Amino acid sequence: MFRKKSIFTFLKAQVAAFLGGVTDYGVMILLTEIFKLHFTISILISGTVGAIINFSINRFWVFKNQSGYSSNINNQLFKFALVVLGSISLKSFGTLILQKVFQIDYRIGRLITDLFVSYGFNYPLIKYWVFRISPKQNVIESN
Repeated sequence: MFRKKSIFTFLKAQVAAFLGGVTDYGVMILLTEIFKLHFTISILISGTVGAIINFSINRFWVFKNQSGYSSNINNQLFKFALVVLGSISLKSFGTLILQKVFQIDYRIGRLITDLFVSYGFNYPLIKYWVFRISPKQNVIESN
């Protein structure tokens, strides 16, 4: 059903997401609690910082053999930036909805929103679009 390599790639991607996410979440708390920015603005800034970490780990470790160095970094960065914009938008909107409609503290709402965005949006797009293996490279690797 699942190949060992796919599971290993998924687990490595979760490490990258975790490290980027912890940084993102920590910066969000810092900006909101210490610098008194609204949490939606903090999410925008912290999401960018977390994304830089996540992209670097994904490119140079997680998907290195999938498309890594054989693909143009500018193309990958552009695609990754689009994913990050969508991700930050979903996280900001989801956190805001949970806070305003359901009265859930923004810190908890952010964690809930992150779970859905990470597994349902970020991972599939990063794996199958940003770091997608080209058909030509797939033929070379299978030989």
